[in-house]
Formats: sequence, structure tokens, C-alpha cells
Amino acid sequence: MRTKGISYDTGFIRNGISSRTRFDPEVVEREMRIIRDELHCNAVRIMGGDADRIELAARCAAALGLEIWYSPYPLEQTAEEMLELFADCAERAERLRRDGAEVVFVTGAELSLMNPGFLPGADTAERVALLARPEQLREQLGPVSRRVNTFLGRAVAAVRARFGGRVTYAAVPLERVDWEPFDLVSLDLYRDAGTADRFAAGVRGLTAQGKPVAVTEFGSATYRGAGDHGARGLDIVEYDADGPVRLDGSYQRDEAGQAAYLRELLEAFDTGGIDATFVFTLALYDHVHRPHGDPRDDLDLASYGITKTYEDHPGTTHPGVPWDPKEAFFTLAEYYAAH
Repeated sequence: MRTKGISYDTGFIRNGISSRTRFDPEVVEREMRIIRDELHCNAVRIMGGDADRIELAARCAAALGLEIWYSPYPLEQTAEEMLELFADCAERAERLRRDGAEVVFVTGAELSLMNPGFLPGADTAERVALLARPEQLREQLGPVSRRVNTFLGRAVAAVRARFGGRVTYAAVPLERVDWEPFDLVSLDLYRDAGTADRFAAGVRGLTAQGKPVAVTEFGSATYRGAGDHGARGLDIVEYDADGPVRLDGSYQRDEAGQAAYLRELLEAFDTGGIDATFVFTLALYDHVHRPHGDPRDDLDLASYGITKTYEDHPGTTHPGVPWDPKEAFFTLAEYYAAH
């Protein structure tokens, strides 16, 4: 792999509420140093819904020589709201690029699932639920592909009018994206129990398309059996209007399983010729670790973060940083250092 990366959460915004309540520039700078120096990444995918936060994190990363995958991530937005966000971020990304940073612009992610107008469903939860109903989903594949590609045509035009670097989009396979307008093919790609036997072959098929391929998101939650659920590890969380509340039952922590899943997918991507990988994610700040009390309150079991985050105190490993590493942190560091 040329690009060894991880995603970085600046806060996902839904109903005007950010999933990351605290955003301290000093912590951001420390985390970027950890990403470069301890995880041995040479790139970071900076995700979120706040353009100011994305720019701040991107400038911290650029100052450390990391390649930036500039990734505005709209949730439950209209087409016009998404285009406005992309245009704003493209201008900011271009300023960063002209200052000397290596920048790839990611024109949104999983738009059909995360935003209205592409798939049936009143909200993200209803649209994601379609993934568990294959017959209904198959009926939607043609229409959703047309809608996504029509919108991406508008979005790419808006981005390229403002940004002079490479452009991609973080797709889910069901969208059947037309990659002609893009410089790279990028997919959020998870292995689950239903795809395990053909996963490696599918990866090799992706790289036969002629353009560099990036896996912009992959990983596992931290409970036993989470790897079998792939991208649906967060389904065990109960939410209210403000965000995650508790788990829907009792689950067993399995940091070794999360770490093994990461290593197995990294090996498959290396063998299959993937150009860039971005583990999801350094930390998922609203899925906090609560080791004491009711086990259903330990949201970290559902987290894809390779660290466990705390809501009211710093971790013990890195001064001032509100998390501690999981086993997957060290597995990723070892793999990227060796490759």
C-alpha cells in the first residue's frame, strides 16, 4: 500500500448536534502526532460536518507532513445543503494544497444511506435497515445508482471549480458509482459473515478497473462477534435525539477480535493491490468507555475506535488526551511500521 491511513473524527453533525462535544486544538495536534509517530500513518482522512473543524485538523496534519484526505461528511442534508458544504470545503482544501500540502478531496460518503433523496426511508436508520432486506434493496439498486451518479456529477463540478487536486468519493458498493469523473476509486468496505468467503476475490476485482483504489473505511466494533456484522456493529446501540444512550443488551468485550479483524483485512488489501487504506477510526468520541456500573452503559463495546474514549477524564497513556489504546491500536501500528 502506498497510503497507510486512518480516519479522524472532528464531529458528525445531526440535528445541529455534534458527536464530538469538545474540540481542543492542542488535543487535535497531539492526536495528529500520535497518528504519524506511533501508528506510522502517512495519511489521515479528516471527517466531519463542521468546515472550520475540518480545516483546523487538516492544517495540524499538514504541518506534520501527513497526506490529507479532506472529507466533509453530510448527514440528513438536502442536495443543496450538501453542495454548499462541498463548495466551502473545496475552497479551504485548495488553500491548503496551494500552501504545499498533499490533499485529496473526498466528495462525501455513503450519501444514499446518510442523506435523504436517494433511498426510501425517513432517516438514516430506516435507510440502513434496507441492507437487511435484500429483496427490497435489489429493487432500489437501479434507481439509487442513477440518483447518486446524477448528484455526484453536480458535486464533482462544484468541487473541481474550486479545487485543483485529486478528487474521489467514499462509496458503498450498492451505489454502483460511475468512476469516470473521479481520479481514484474509493469504497467503504467491510467484511461480514455473509461476504467472508468471497471477500478477497472481491478486493482483487476492484483493483482490475484501471484506477488506483482506496478503502476509505473499514474496521470492527469491540464486542465478541462484531466482525461477523461488519459495518453494522453500531446496531446494538440505542439512540435518542441527542445521540447514543446505551447498548440494547449485554455484550462481551473482545479487543483481540477487533485487532484480528483489522489485521486480516489489511492483509487482504495488501495482497489485492489496494493503493490506500483508512482504518475507521482513531476514536469515536460519543461512544465512551464506562467500565463500571451497568454493562449496557459501556458504549465503547460498539465503537469502531482503536482507542477507548472517556467522557470526564484523560487517559493514562498520552497526557491530556481523553482516551487509551485498545489492542487494535498496537496491531495497526505494528502492521503499518512493517509495511
